[in-house]
Amino acid sequence: MSLQRIVRVSLEHPTSAVCVAGVETLVDIYGAVPQGTEMFEVYGTPGVDVYISPRTGKKRERADTRRWHFDLGFEIIVVVNSPSNDLNDSHVQISYHSSHEPLPLAYAVLYLTCVDITLDCDLNCEGRQDRSFVDKRQWVWGPGGYGAILLVNCDRDNLTCDNQDNCDQRVHCLQDLEDMSVMVLRTQGPAALFDDHKLILHTSSHDAKRARVFHACGPEDSCEAYRHVLGQDKLSYEVPRFHGDEERFFVEGLSFPDAGFSGLISFHVTLLDYSNEDFYQSPIFTDTVVFRVAPWIMTPSTLPPLEVVKNNMGFVDSVAELARRAGCKLTICPQAENRNDRWIQDEMEMGYIQAPHKTFPVVFDSPRNGELQDFPYKRILGPDFGYVTREPRDNSVSRLDSFGNLEVSPPVVANGKEYPLGRILIGGNLPGSRGRRVTQVVRDFLHAQKVQPPVELFVDWLTVGHVDEFLSFVPAPDGKGFRMLLASPSACFKLFQEKQKWGHGRALLFQGVAGNQQVNTISINQVLANRNLISYNKFVQSCIDWNREVLKRELGLTDCDIIDIPQLFKMERRKALAFFPDLVNMLVLGKHLGIPKPFGPIINGRCCLEEKVRSLLEPLGLHCTFIDDFTSYHVLHGEVHCGTNVRRQPFSFKWWNMVP
Repeated sequence: MSLQRIVRVSLEHPTSAVCVAGVETLVDIYGAVPQGTEMFEVYGTPGVDVYISPRTGKKRERADTRRWHFDLGFEIIVVVNSPSNDLNDSHVQISYHSSHEPLPLAYAVLYLTCVDITLDCDLNCEGRQDRSFVDKRQWVWGPGGYGAILLVNCDRDNLTCDNQDNCDQRVHCLQDLEDMSVMVLRTQGPAALFDDHKLILHTSSHDAKRARVFHACGPEDSCEAYRHVLGQDKLSYEVPRFHGDEERFFVEGLSFPDAGFSGLISFHVTLLDYSNEDFYQSPIFTDTVVFRVAPWIMTPSTLPPLEVVKNNMGFVDSVAELARRAGCKLTICPQAENRNDRWIQDEMEMGYIQAPHKTFPVVFDSPRNGELQDFPYKRILGPDFGYVTREPRDNSVSRLDSFGNLEVSPPVVANGKEYPLGRILIGGNLPGSRGRRVTQVVRDFLHAQKVQPPVELFVDWLTVGHVDEFLSFVPAPDGKGFRMLLASPSACFKLFQEKQKWGHGRALLFQGVAGNQQVNTISINQVLANRNLISYNKFVQSCIDWNREVLKRELGLTDCDIIDIPQLFKMERRKALAFFPDLVNMLVLGKHLGIPKPFGPIINGRCCLEEKVRSLLEPLGLHCTFIDDFTSYHVLHGEVHCGTNVRRQPFSFKWWNMVP
């Protein structure tokens, strides 16, 4: 309990005061002391607890235990535990005494009307113990934490509307309410009290921009009953006194955490006294609750797939078969909608938001804005499928802002800290150097979500500049539950040297490439004799090794957690491109992997690159399917992963149980 206000009593006439159940009120008796007072007594009617608290720090005592020597160092504290049935139905009496007089010198009476006011919301997330006495003004992370959670209402439940649900001030359908958090105002006390007292629900101008409140002002089975009362341009709302002691409010989030917004939003209810017309209204009590806006969460490739989204350009049948084996849905973006933009991975990233009462997927639309720019909003956004995007004001968008450059690790522990939702991986330049970086608004957004702290890698050596060009993650039955795959020129040269040693130096790359591509074959001997290619791939390997060390440090990995996948790169305009289809740029659907067909040297009737990859991954229980994307993607500087997108199951771990 905390002291709310001071009430001064008078000898000339009884004093009346309104108090709140369970909340301490300080009574000032010193301004009304009759001359000659040496002692005083304090008594309260049943249900009123009165305490004497010395200001010296001694423990408080109940006031009715004895007569007290008059001392300016005393504080009198009154607590009423139950709401009143009528106005002024409780009181506290103070009597002033002198040792020279048998009767009290004077009396002061404080009449009390008690009202119980609470602003409640779901402070206890799933699986937690009861926390009836937590501080609603605070929000605490972790398994022992507490606090209410608010979803950004960024889906579109009513398909007849053009905009997201939180873009206007109306409730268009009752399903929309399921995405909101309930806030309940409970009041108990004499109805007559509210003839000259008011309850005001209010928030700050900062928080009003980020949440909206609806009040159910009628039958809750009608959309018209929900009135917008708080948020945006409305900072306060006088709560009407309807029938009953409980008013329900529905709160929807408008903004994700971002630069300048921590994600915390506070709402307050204040009891105001309007009884004195000569003065401005006087605040008696304020109750506060704090919500945290749920972060947008990415899902790593090691989580089970639910749906594969694919353009209808190239290898559709192969992806369909892979999706069937993995037991997930396949959605194809028609050519009329993709307008020949095949890079669906670059256009968007699938994630989700979660509160104890609701979880739904949210697509993050990249600022890339190719011909697919309308697809996430027009085709993905819908009932229980949200949408978010970030656009730089200065149009400073580069290839690094495509979301092939946005990945997330599986859960890891690094430097003694747990990351139960993994860490986001984005590509940029070397620290302290000039070069391409992900646009600031996207980086600000990713960092502000808190639960998947980003790691920035070095990708500016690549022509396209995406992290998915040299790394991916696959599930594993042992160790940390996954392996990180890294493209490795060193592993490729080692493999080719072994094949050359065994007399297969004349075996050719690029045999059997279909389509109209005029691709020159090249033998293992020619690759190993090409000094420029070898020299350039040493540089590439040094860039990957830089990232390897960063990833080991930031994700807590060891070499046992990493598998080197044979891969060569070539130089184009002083940047790197995959020499043959990039094997790590794969589609991961559970244990089923859709890997770009490398068209490597055929030895004993089999591609030695495919055989090497199988030998590395199949012992983990993974099934490798090699997909021909040479014409449709590889020659255009992309691969299988670039042409697909996957919606995955959310983490079983609840984000609010972690400590950022």
